[in-house]
Amino acid sequence: MSHTPHELAEEFPNQADALHRLKLENAHFAKLCDSYHEVNRAIHRAETNVEPVAEAAETQMRRERMALKDEIAQMLSAAA
Repeated sequence: MSHTPHELAEEFPNQADALHRLKLENAHFAKLCDSYHEVNRAIHRAETNVEPVAEAAETQMRRERMALKDEIAQMLSAAA
């Protein structure tokens, strides 16, 4: 299996402990992380032509991933 880029641990390398803690303590945060991983993997499958999608669909998935990442980053900052 190939490496999936943009994993949260890579996006927030200095906040791995906070990521783990918030996933356990905050159900909303855990749901955001799950949604991020789902979209991220779908983008990776589209990029590698495992599951090709229309360009507009891929762009929309990228926007969704960015919005999720922004919300995760805000929650990480608030928890720090």
